[in-house]
Amino acid sequence: MRLLLATHNDHKRREFERLLGGGDLQIDMLADDFEPPPEDGETFAENALGKARAAAEGTGRASIADDSGIESAALGGAPGVRSARFAGEGASDQENLDRLLGNAPPGSALRYVCVIAYVDPATGTERLFEGTCAGRLDPRPRGERGFGYDPAFLPDDGPPGMTMAELSDQQKDAISHRGIAARALRGWLEQVDRG
Repeated sequence: MRLLLATHNDHKRREFERLLGGGDLQIDMLADDFEPPPEDGETFAENALGKARAAAEGTGRASIADDSGIESAALGGAPGVRSARFAGEGASDQENLDRLLGNAPPGSALRYVCVIAYVDPATGTERLFEGTCAGRLDPRPRGERGFGYDPAFLPDDGPPGMTMAELSDQQKDAISHRGIAARALRGWLEQVDRG
């Protein structure tokens, strides 16, 4: 089976191939000249579905897209869908992380959220798959393996005292919001395939 991932980011394509098990499932990216819609929805589901619909309608292929971010209980769920621009448009990962550290208290509850949308224009099928990962804010960022907010995210289900950025790919995939959502998608695809 081949799916189109609504992105131009090859790192994300490789990550999805790893999360979805590779093998019989191949992931392609959008052509360079195809511009996905802006992420201006109020929810992760709206953003993911908008990108997947645009890719499916523009190419005629079964498409997937994701949107993800971090929610801080102390900040009323912020930054949420604005995680990539929490410190402003064009902000770096470090600037976004610094803003979270400057506004949320150490040890406060955090939650990563990922929604993956699947759209098949041939059948009209649309499905959403959500994954979450609960954790706490560590005021001492560390680790080189993650990105975004990972260096300050202590996952509740991870090895004690290790941030998401200190985990191996295998450890992270087992508990991450994206890993959980991707496994739900894969399970559903296998059910549909068995029909």
